[in-house]
Amino acid sequence: MPQESRKTLHSLDPRAPWVISTHDLGRRPGSMREIAPVLPAPANLTVGMIGVPQDADIELDIRLEAVMEGVLVTGTARAPLSGECSRCLDPLTSEIEVGFQELYFYSAEDAAEDDSLLDGELLDLEPTFRDAVVLALPLSPVCGEDCPGLCVECGVKLAEAGPDHRHDKLDARWAALQGLKQGLDQGPKSKENHKDQEG
Repeated sequence: MPQESRKTLHSLDPRAPWVISTHDLGRRPGSMREIAPVLPAPANLTVGMIGVPQDADIELDIRLEAVMEGVLVTGTARAPLSGECSRCLDPLTSEIEVGFQELYFYSAEDAAEDDSLLDGELLDLEPTFRDAVVLALPLSPVCGEDCPGLCVECGVKLAEAGPDHRHDKLDARWAALQGLKQGLDQGPKSKENHKDQEG
C-alpha cells in the first residue's frame, strides 16, 4: 500500500538514540510508563540565525501511554540554543523548552496520511521533537530586547557607538540646490572684493 510505505517506519534500529521501545506497555489500554532520557540533538535543527547545536544534550520528560489505537506520547524537551543576534550579529546562547504530544498508531488502516506509525514495538521520537522545536524557534533572535543593532551607514554597533553617533548625509535630491547655494554665497563676496580693489 502506498500510504503504508510512506508512514511505516520500517526496520528502525533499536539502538538509535531517538528510537524508543514500547515493549513494557504491551497493548493494554491504560498501561503507562514515564522516562526521562538525555538524548543527543539531531543534525540540522536550525531556523535562520539560531538552532540547537548538533549532539547537544536534550533533556526529556516523556510519558508513554497505551490507548486503543496505539501509543500516546506526551512530553517536554529542554534544549540549548546557539546562534546570532538578528540586530547586532553578536553570538548568543539561550535555552528553549517545548512540549509535544503524538499518537503512534499500531496500524496504517487506523491512521490518516500524516499520522505516525509504530514499527512493531518501536517508535521514532525524532520527527515529533524536531517539529516541536522548529515551530518554537524565534525567527529574529535578539541578544536583548533593548539591543539597538548596527548603524545602517557604517555598521558600527550602536550600543558601543553611544547616543551622539550620527552621519550628516545630504539627500541626493537636494545636491544640485546645495551647489547653487554655494555659488550664491560666493557671488556677493567676489563683487565686494572687486569693489575694494577699485577703491
